[in-house]
Amino acid sequence: EVYLAESGGGSVQAGGSLTLSCTATGYTERTYYMGWFRQAAGKEREGVAAISTAGGITYYDPALTGRFTIAQDKTKKTLSLQMNNLKPEDTAMYFCAAAMSWGTGPRRADTYKYWGQGTEVTVSS
Repeated sequence: EVYLAESGGGSVQAGGSLTLSCTATGYTERTYYMGWFRQAAGKEREGVAAISTAGGITYYDPALTGRFTIAQDKTKKTLSLQMNNLKPEDTAMYFCAAAMSWGTGPRRADTYKYWGQGTEVTVSS
């Protein structure tokens, strides 16, 4: 069993920055990807960014490239998401997730087996 705990959400004004963190505990099996997803009210969950655990290859929603940066610390089993120049449309619940296989792709939710509870991000204009 993998336990994921997100932190770092909050309320910021447009143009501000936040760094989300995710701490993973409880697992010994290999992870293939770690990812960040978000879900805004009334919308489907969408893949924001992902990273291949072994190679460190990153994958981003093309619309977010340049503003968001995903990083991992394999020693500490932590994942981060640096978010800059935040916009009101970035308002959502953000989730950390762990994939235990290659699945259907790094930014697809059905690839991921374990999920955190989420951390809320609110961006005001």
